[in-house]
Amino acid sequence: MPETPFHGTDLAVPVDATDHTLGLEHAPVVVVEYGDFECPTCKQAAPTVRLLLERFASRVRVVYRHFPLEEAHPHALAAAEGAESAGEQGKFWEMHDLLFANQEHLAAGNLRSYAERLGLDMARFTAEMDDHVYVQRIREHQDGGRRSHVRGTPGFFVNGRIQDVSFGLGRLFDAVGAALRR
Repeated sequence: MPETPFHGTDLAVPVDATDHTLGLEHAPVVVVEYGDFECPTCKQAAPTVRLLLERFASRVRVVYRHFPLEEAHPHALAAAEGAESAGEQGKFWEMHDLLFANQEHLAAGNLRSYAERLGLDMARFTAEMDDHVYVQRIREHQDGGRRSHVRGTPGFFVNGRIQDVSFGLGRLFDAVGAALRR
């Protein structure tokens, strides 16, 4: 039986069709990030993740999951909700980039402004935000992160194995390179 990318994994919840992804579906290396839009380290990591996609082109797929640290970051949950709402209108990654670019401005009015800038259906966006439609999905991401032993953000996994990036994001490139050589 061929080995799947997540054989013997630390990642508790396998990647599925509901995840937000960039890169080819059948790339040999899958990088999963658990992130928080209000986390300064996640903001620093965002360009690194894009560089991974450039450097390893068709060989890497990136997945983003929410892990808002609400006690430290009071706007993180609402930002995640806004990203989910944008995602349902096909603009998750555009909202992802706007949220990190404007990390100091994540209040409700700012989120509306970003949605308008992206050309989202504002009646739908407002209703979904008011009704907290995506909180359950975000809670599921958080639960999966906790079960995968994510303790802070960003939390990265390469082919299902947790990666310690506390000494720099260069370790993420090293882990991807090593996974490609296997």
